[in-house]
Amino acid sequence: MSSSMTEIEFKFDIPRAALPALEAALRGPGSQRTHLQARYFDTPQGDLAAHGVALRLRKEGPRWVQTAKALGDGPVQRLEHNVDLGPARKSKAQQALQADPARHADTPVGRRLDHVLCRAGTPLVEVYGTDIWRATQQLQVGASRIELALDQGRVLAPAPDGGLPRSAVVCELELELLEGDVRDLTAVASEWVARHGLTLSTVTKSERGLRLAHGQSTRPAVKASAPQWPAGKDFPDGATVQRAVVGACLAQILPNASEIAAGSEDAEQIHQLRVGLRRLRTALRELAALGPGLDPAWEAPLVQAFRVLGARRDRQQLQALMQPRLLAAGGPVIVLPPEDDDVPTPAQALHDPALQAAWVGLVGFAAEARSTGLAPHDTERHLRKRLDKLHRRVAKEGGGFEKLTPEARHSLRKRLKRLRYLAEFVGACFAPRRAAQFTRALEPAQDALGAYYDEVVALERYRAAAEQEPRAWFAVGWLQARAPHSAHQAALALAELAGAARPFWRKKKD
Repeated sequence: MSSSMTEIEFKFDIPRAALPALEAALRGPGSQRTHLQARYFDTPQGDLAAHGVALRLRKEGPRWVQTAKALGDGPVQRLEHNVDLGPARKSKAQQALQADPARHADTPVGRRLDHVLCRAGTPLVEVYGTDIWRATQQLQVGASRIELALDQGRVLAPAPDGGLPRSAVVCELELELLEGDVRDLTAVASEWVARHGLTLSTVTKSERGLRLAHGQSTRPAVKASAPQWPAGKDFPDGATVQRAVVGACLAQILPNASEIAAGSEDAEQIHQLRVGLRRLRTALRELAALGPGLDPAWEAPLVQAFRVLGARRDRQQLQALMQPRLLAAGGPVIVLPPEDDDVPTPAQALHDPALQAAWVGLVGFAAEARSTGLAPHDTERHLRKRLDKLHRRVAKEGGGFEKLTPEARHSLRKRLKRLRYLAEFVGACFAPRRAAQFTRALEPAQDALGAYYDEVVALERYRAAAEQEPRAWFAVGWLQARAPHSAHQAALALAELAGAARPFWRKKKD
C-alpha cells in the first residue's frame, strides 16, 4: 500500500519551559504515542540532500514504511510518497531491509528522486538515523482536520573515526493540514505560538542528521531567489504575484532566521536575513494594492527585527572591514565598547512573539490558493506605474546627489533598493532578458551608495564610541576627510545609471 501527497505543515522549536504544557495538551482523548526509528539514505556525496530530497526507512510501531520527501512550491509545502512495507520481522531481516528508490516510481517525488540519482550515478548508503517518540493529537477546525505531533528523541550519525555515534536532541512540534483550508492551519499555528512561545524552524531531522554526519553546526547563509511563475505566457493576476513574491522572500528569510534564532551569529546569515527582510518589506509595500490579505500588522515586528540585526551587522562591519582599512591608513586598533545589556541579541529579537506571529501569517498567506485580487491586465498596469515612478524619482534625485541632505541621500538609497527588488520580483513577467539587464545595470550605483553609506554609519558609530575610546577619534577624522570623495563616487555611479538602466516595463511606443 502506498500514498502520495503534498504536505502543508509548520514546524516549531519548543522552549524548555513550555514542554510540560505541550505534553499535557497532547495527552487528551484521541491522542496516540508512537515509537519511530528511522534510517536515512543518500549517496556518499550527499546528492539527495543537496537537491532537497530525503529517502528513509522508518519503523512506525510494528510496521516499516519507506518515505521519499522533497521540497514543494512554498515554504511549508512538501512532496511526499509513503510505501507500507509490512510488519517488522526478526532483527536480522530488519538489518537487511534496504531503501529502494523504485518503490516511488511514477510519483512526483519519485521522479525527482530518480532524476537526482541518475545524475549522481552512485549507490545509496545509510548516513544517519533517528530514534523519536511521537505524541499526536488531531483537531477538527470547521471543515479542516489538523494533526499536532510532538517529537522528542535524538538524531544519530556514525562518527567518522569509528568512535561513539554523534547525536543531537530533537524537541519539536509539527502542525500538519490533513485536509481542509490552510487558513485554519494558520489560525491554529498562531494560537499555539502565542500560548507556548514557539519558534518557527526550517531545520528538518534530515538536515540535523546530515550536519552530524559531516560535523557541521549550521548551514551556509541562504541568498535571495527569484519567484516561481506558473507556466504560460499570460501575465499573472494580482493574487498570484503576491503569493509568488512573498514565498520567494520567505525562502530566503526563514532558513537564516532559523539558524540565528537557534543562536548563530554568523555575519553572512545576519546580512542575508536583513536583505530578506528588506525585500519582504518592499513586497508588502509595493504589492499591497494587488489584492487583499497582506496584513499591515506584520510591518512593525519586521522593522524591529531589522533594526536589531542592523545594529549587530554594523558592529560586525566595523570590526571586519573598517578596522583593517584604518590600520592600513596608519590608525590604531580601536576596541569598541561592549553593547548595552538592554540591547537584545539577534536570537532574542527573533524569538519575539509578534515576529513569530508575522512569520506564521506570511507563510499561511503564501500557501493559500486564493483567486481574489486584481485581474492580470490591471496587475500589469499597476506594476508598470510603480516601476516607472520609482525609476523617475531615482533618476531625478540621483542627478543632484551631492546637493541632497543626508536624510535625502539615505531615502534615495532605499528607493534604489526598492526599484531593484521590485524589478527582480516581477521582471520575468514582462521581459526576462531585459529585466536581467536592467537589474545588472543598477548594481554599480547600488554598490557605490552602499560603500558611501557604510562610511556614514561607521562615522556615527566611531563618534559615539569616542566618548569611551579616545582612539576612535582617528577614525572620526579619517572618515570625515573621506566623506566628500565617497559622495562624489556615488554621484558618478548614479549619473551613469541613467543611460545604462533601460526600463524593461515600458511598451515600445513609450
